[in-house]
Amino acid sequence: MASWRVVLLINTVALTEIRAHNSTLSKALGPGLVAIFVGGTSGIGLSTARDFVRSTQSPHIYLIGRDSAAAERIIPEFTSLNPNSKTTFIKSDVSLLKNVDEACRAIKAKEDKVNLLFMTAGYFTMNGARTDTGEGLDRKLALHYYSRMRFIHNLQPLLEAAGKNQDPKMNLSRVVSVLDSGMGRSGVPNFADLALKQNFGLKACAVHGCTMNSYAFEHLAAQMPYTSFIHASPGMVATNVGRDMGPIANAVFGVVNKLTRPLIPMNKSIEESGERHLFASTAPQFAPRNNAQGVQGVARGNDEAEGSGSYAVDYNSNIWPESQNARQLRKEGAVDKIWKHTEEVFGKIFGPDGKY
Repeated sequence: MASWRVVLLINTVALTEIRAHNSTLSKALGPGLVAIFVGGTSGIGLSTARDFVRSTQSPHIYLIGRDSAAAERIIPEFTSLNPNSKTTFIKSDVSLLKNVDEACRAIKAKEDKVNLLFMTAGYFTMNGARTDTGEGLDRKLALHYYSRMRFIHNLQPLLEAAGKNQDPKMNLSRVVSVLDSGMGRSGVPNFADLALKQNFGLKACAVHGCTMNSYAFEHLAAQMPYTSFIHASPGMVATNVGRDMGPIANAVFGVVNKLTRPLIPMNKSIEESGERHLFASTAPQFAPRNNAQGVQGVARGNDEAEGSGSYAVDYNSNIWPESQNARQLRKEGAVDKIWKHTEEVFGKIFGPDGKY
């Protein structure tokens, strides 16, 4: 573990470099980009959306979440940051995949492309028991994995349309899932019970959500070679992640985060986190597979191949070290097993019974 920390400290992308890149986006990218922020009314999603609005030309932002009151405050703020921007709020509880489909239908009715799908929706709990949704999935695992894959499934045509644009200023096509890409490379899921119907626990849920994101992204990068897929670790960020545990727990987490920030490199302010995630959402080194050739400094993919289109990004905006564990699981068919399971879940929930 100590060797990982040394590598990460050496390979930190400096905040000055992050800001220098982000400052070029208004010229490097064309006008009218469409960006969707799932979980975008608070925390890292909101911070990244704010920087995206501030840094790009006349973007159209979709915020998807449950908090209408927050959206009412955010929309005027975004307009003041960029008068040429447009922000649309879609109220939805995306722990239900049928609600994901409904939100995507609303977007597809208005848009013919999506340049960025940025997903942070989650559920923090210390309860070690499953909390089943009406669709037969654990709520936490649904938010951290299944709903994210369902958004990609539904929006695939729009993401591909953006990526195939012949104008290099307009062909940004990127999916970012903020969870824990380090665990995604080090964890070992229970392939006999990927949905954790019989073996649920908080640790198992974390391992499954993270590893399934990473290996699913490898599958998707091969299937959608004009779109890049980034599983990002935020580090320790003071958000309202504890809101479901009550205001006291949430406040305590925020105070501890602020006090320990000078001592812990992975501890980031919400502002820095937004800047770093905007970098992950736009930096050319995280290019899609079909556009990676000729990109100077293209990153090593999650599958250890340069420019493969699926990237595991750490809290310092760099690529995690190589993983023997991930390499072994890949040899044992992790990518195919996880995607087959994902399609099975979709088939059952959207079949006649409506439940997995």
